[in-house]
Amino acid sequence: MTKREVVHMAMNGDAPPYVPWSFGFTQEAQEKLVGHYGEAALRENVLQNHLLGMGVGMGPFQQIDEHHLKDIFGAVWDRSIDKDIGNVVNCVLPEPSLRDYTFPDPNTPVFFDTINPAIRANEDLYRIFNIGFSLYERAWIMRGRVALMEDFLLYPDFAHELLDAIGDWNITVIKKALEYDIDCVLFGDDWGQQTGLQMGRPIWLEFIYPVLKRMYGVIRAAGKHVMIHSCGNVVEVFDDLIDAGLTCFNPFQPEVMDVYALFDKYRGRLAFYGGLSTQKTLPFGSPEDVRAETRKLLAAGRKGGYIFSPAHAVEGDVPPENMVAFIEEAQKQPGFRKV
Repeated sequence: MTKREVVHMAMNGDAPPYVPWSFGFTQEAQEKLVGHYGEAALRENVLQNHLLGMGVGMGPFQQIDEHHLKDIFGAVWDRSIDKDIGNVVNCVLPEPSLRDYTFPDPNTPVFFDTINPAIRANEDLYRIFNIGFSLYERAWIMRGRVALMEDFLLYPDFAHELLDAIGDWNITVIKKALEYDIDCVLFGDDWGQQTGLQMGRPIWLEFIYPVLKRMYGVIRAAGKHVMIHSCGNVVEVFDDLIDAGLTCFNPFQPEVMDVYALFDKYRGRLAFYGGLSTQKTLPFGSPEDVRAETRKLLAAGRKGGYIFSPAHAVEGDVPPENMVAFIEEAQKQPGFRKV
């Protein structure tokens, strides 16, 4: 059985032969891994990840100077401190209007040109087309976080117009992506904070949910899976997301939600990807703490509906021995054969 087939079983809620996984690391953490395994070993897939990511992601970016980049929507990012994502330092839409703004070409070749070569090089992996900053995040990146929150209350027609326009752009990208042999579309769109939704459920339902339903519907109609990455506690909208067509939720943060209760409540209706604590266990626990939490998550995921991973990209404050601990535990599973 290929890794792709194993992930399909897990995503569909069936019990796979073992729990699949996929691990991501920030630049600092990656450097620690290179120090442990060596660069050649990492290139040769020592991690044995099961997911292949392609598509729009967060870019493409145009380099302006040493620390600043511009994305295709016109936002300028400062990566002098946060070297993985950065901070937005300009305002693309200073007024609540799209009158003078032109969206980038959704058929930009760079989004799609690498799909077939990537698939040919990784035929056994589950294929994900990724759209980063996909809706709410794209809106506040263009408009400003505070300004968008005010728009929801003061300029609701504009807020709907902006989110609908972003959704339309995404749908054009999605339809092109669906011409390729992909398995899933992943949307990056952080709605949560530690205690709940940033904007509250009524505003989320009014402005965000209808666009999600349109986007997810296109993907599900093509027989593909839908995944969302949203940091924070957004449990209050899980049932709404299922109704909209969501297949899998990430990052599944144990610091803000009871992951084991959610396994039981949603198994067969919603899959989860993540779960290993990146705020507590990985940076502050011992290697044995990491191994114990990993084994507990893998045991819970054996019934299906789960892809094992740290809850977010592993940060540079995590000791390398803790990274090695969860990597080794995942690969020790009965039924997994390293390739």
